[in-house]
Amino acid sequence: MPIPRLTIDTASLLVIDIQERLVSSIVDRDRLITNSSILLRMASELGMPYFVTEQYPSGLGRTIEEVASAMTDPSRRVEKSRFSAAIDLITDQFVAWRRSCVIICGIEAHVCVLQTVLDLQEAGFHCFLCSDAISANQQGQIAPALRRMERAGAVTTGVLSVMYELIGDAAHPAFRSLLELAKEIRQ
Repeated sequence: MPIPRLTIDTASLLVIDIQERLVSSIVDRDRLITNSSILLRMASELGMPYFVTEQYPSGLGRTIEEVASAMTDPSRRVEKSRFSAAIDLITDQFVAWRRSCVIICGIEAHVCVLQTVLDLQEAGFHCFLCSDAISANQQGQIAPALRRMERAGAVTTGVLSVMYELIGDAAHPAFRSLLELAKEIRQ
């Protein structure tokens, strides 16, 4: 059985619901915000496509400024009402982009992230969970959600690992800029 691997040509990024009225109660919120922003900056540096979702923004607010400011393409912000971000607009675009691997970050681990990953895995995508950029408002919900996603076939990884796997070689033209981003990652 082939092992899911990340490459710049097959991967995309999905940032889930890091919104104004949600982040104040999130466990390790500074780490979540910093690392998710770094993933967006990495995607831009590598020319990798992404989406940023917002769950019911009229009630929960927009994507927080620290994350939104890392977006180079505001048209990639998608509003949703379903907990799962695996909505047709997003999954159809992943298919059109020929992106079989989805790097996941965001909140909340046990609700929107979990349902998104289950739906994407079921649809045949390979999900890579950046555990240092996924959180929830209750610490006890995070680990069981990650375990359930892993059992569904998702791969747990971290922001730094994703960066280096994507470029694969220190000779890659983006290595120096990613090295600078790597210094900002929060543990």
